[in-house]
Amino acid sequence: MIVALIIACEIGFWVLLAAGLALRYLAKMPRLAAVLLCEPLMELVLLVVTTMDLKNGAEPDWKHGVAALYIGYTVAYGHYTIKWLDGHAAHRLAGGPKPPGAGYGKARVAHEWKLWTRTVLAAAVGVGLLQAAIWYVGDAGDISSLRAWQSGALRAVAIHALVAVGYTVWPPKAPAGAEEEDRPPLAKTR
Repeated sequence: MIVALIIACEIGFWVLLAAGLALRYLAKMPRLAAVLLCEPLMELVLLVVTTMDLKNGAEPDWKHGVAALYIGYTVAYGHYTIKWLDGHAAHRLAGGPKPPGAGYGKARVAHEWKLWTRTVLAAAVGVGLLQAAIWYVGDAGDISSLRAWQSGALRAVAIHALVAVGYTVWPPKAPAGAEEEDRPPLAKTR
């Protein structure tokens, strides 16, 4: 049941996002785009159902780990994803300005480290939820799966840090033919 709920939350996220953007830009009803505010309710439902599953004696396993990390990812990257897609929808559907890309040089390096901090937040939330589940289950069940998911979250943070370090050491340079207007605002100051 938890796996189905995780899948439903993911599908629900994209359906709500598409509905919110369609209402805002295609139907010209920006106030109704507040449907996006319902998205955190799905995560709350997932958290409650996962907790109830453990309370009812379910053995902690990979499903509980995925649920915790999914909630952490949504907390850290959900708003960022919505804002990113909103900028692109405004550009494509409402004639808004083209959203700036990640940039080149120092701007790209800063962007990568900001994404890494989001990954740290996602891992912190996920590891925190997993730790709460471990305390909740206590000695009554096998918590090795939950510990493994905590380790996996920390490995993801470390791998993402290596990616950010790679961009720091070898920052991408702007293509030779790139026009000044195609560069992100931070890149124009040089």
